[in-house]
Amino acid sequence: MTQVATIEKLLDADHAEIAVARQSACAHDCAECAGCGSTGASVYARASNPIGAQPGQKVVVESSTKNMMGIILLVYMVPVVLFFLGYFLTMPFFSTTIQYVVAVVAFGLGLIPAVVYDRRLRRRGGMDFTIVRLF
Repeated sequence: MTQVATIEKLLDADHAEIAVARQSACAHDCAECAGCGSTGASVYARASNPIGAQPGQKVVVESSTKNMMGIILLVYMVPVVLFFLGYFLTMPFFSTTIQYVVAVVAFGLGLIPAVVYDRRLRRRGGMDFTIVRLF
């Protein structure tokens, strides 16, 4: 996955702190929607700097698509799948109210692996980015 970032500061000879615009599924056609209140905030991350980019320069950064797909699966699919499993597996045994309660609890339990992974990723220093070229 490639994104455009700005070099904020050099951390050492081989690494820089970058500001990456927060990505979303939104098309940012706010005149049509105006519902999210998104401000286009930046995320700061550490990136390897093999090209020697300097602070203030716009660069193209690359992160592992495989890692990103794993995160997407963990954050979005696991809770949804657990919600439906909780609902449908309790269908023959309980009333609709109990089915929904079990489904919501299962959804909540599905969020736990995402939170644990997020904390582990933060302790490790965040996503791995590599600066590939100037923008």
